[in-house]
Amino acid sequence: MADQELLTRAVSGFARTLARGCEISEVLSDLAARATEALAVAGAGVSVLESGQVRFVAASDERSAGLERVQETRQAGPCVDACLTGMIVTAADLPEASRGWDRYRKAAREAGIAAVASVPMRHEGHSIGAVDLYSAGRRDWSADDLGAATVLADMATSYLVHAWELARQTRVNQQLREALDSRIVIEQAKGVLAAERHISVDEAFEVLRWHARSHSASLRSVAEAVVRLGLRP
Repeated sequence: MADQELLTRAVSGFARTLARGCEISEVLSDLAARATEALAVAGAGVSVLESGQVRFVAASDERSAGLERVQETRQAGPCVDACLTGMIVTAADLPEASRGWDRYRKAAREAGIAAVASVPMRHEGHSIGAVDLYSAGRRDWSADDLGAATVLADMATSYLVHAWELARQTRVNQQLREALDSRIVIEQAKGVLAAERHISVDEAFEVLRWHARSHSASLRSVAEAVVRLGLRP
């Protein structure tokens, strides 16, 4: 059962990690370590869902990492089930589990792991990953265990969603900047051609566009060649 003092310490420490704005890999590694400490389990791992496939990201130790890799390779195991169903998946005694995790159960037995719990990381009704908890002995996962793991998983989920949104916004801003830069150089190229050939700006634009299409080039690259390299299409 989760110790309240350990959980409080783990949550506090994890919150400090999130506040530092660490890399995602570091955040998820810290999540695995904090979950292991708070729940006094043998280890923990974190995998994310990408294009419908579970991908291993971080683990508290090499033994847990090995079990995460097995699930990624086989796309079968508690983490996969938790990600796909959005439900907590537990096995108090893996050797007796009736699920179709044959290769995973064999790997767990060889690694000395007897029980597992997988808590999904969810955002707006969709799974984005899961946190796996590993026990060396048989373990009846309590509501306190799973609640503590859910708290940590929810904190990590919020961080990931914020990081992804920030990255998306950065990409959008970069694309807007590139669009503005393109517009400027295209306007300059239109002006150059219009002045030299005594044609309208619209006609100059058609010249640029025709050259770009006939040479399978971007309009911006042709405009840059006109302005900076002296190209005359």
